[in-house]
Amino acid sequence: MSEAPMKLVVVGAAGRMGQTLIRLIDAMDGVVLHAAIERAGSPFLGKDAGELAGLGHKDVAVTDDPLAAFLHADGVVDFTSPASTVTFAGLAAQARIVHVIGTTGCSVEDGEKIKAAARHARIVKSGNMSLGVNLLGVLAKQAAAALPASDWDIEVLEMHHKHKVDAPSGTALLLGEAAAEGRGIDLASHSVRSRDGHTGARPAGTIGFATLRGGSVIGEHSVILAGEGELVTLSHSAGDRTIFARGALRAALWARDKKPGHYSMLDVLGLSR
Repeated sequence: MSEAPMKLVVVGAAGRMGQTLIRLIDAMDGVVLHAAIERAGSPFLGKDAGELAGLGHKDVAVTDDPLAAFLHADGVVDFTSPASTVTFAGLAAQARIVHVIGTTGCSVEDGEKIKAAARHARIVKSGNMSLGVNLLGVLAKQAAAALPASDWDIEVLEMHHKHKVDAPSGTALLLGEAAAEGRGIDLASHSVRSRDGHTGARPAGTIGFATLRGGSVIGEHSVILAGEGELVTLSHSAGDRTIFARGALRAALWARDKKPGHYSMLDVLGLSR
């Protein structure tokens, strides 16, 4: 007998990613929209989630009560804010369900709380849910390991739409972490996040970040390895927000039968080592 569709909760249901997720769940086999959550006081509370996403009536009203929704769900997909994500992680742990986290901008303290929740929840967290970006991270790690830091500098360049509130992006940090891992160094103590004025020469062995914001750009990322007389550029361009939603749903289905724990998209894609 085939397994019943996975009952998913979409939090931040009225946002761009929330609506994208609702549309993709409706079109995808193996998953069903169980509940749609918005913040207290949202003007969308009580509205039909399907109608908000342009699908027509789906008999799933937007609510501000995640606790009740999580208790009868199989998983939650979350592209919200760090504070909300920490709260949802705790509720997912109580309900013993899957929690897929695409939220960026989480602090170290937020990350520790999420890892604590993973003792009971099956959490998949990534700065980017797309297959291409996670492959790019693997390539960045390999390139950083292969090219000596004494001769090759690494810069991570990213551009997003003008409404993005965190910088560098979660994806840029994912790529920086991959490069740092390839070189066997700690990113926090070897990264350069800003340059202004008379900065002096570039410190050897560091990983630099450059941030651009403007227009409606969904996501552009490049890892640039600069040597003497040559340049290697690894890049990814996101042309459609559905790549993140599709990856998140794939992660939810993958995690459904896993043990409680803290996973990444590299685990989902079989690229972790």
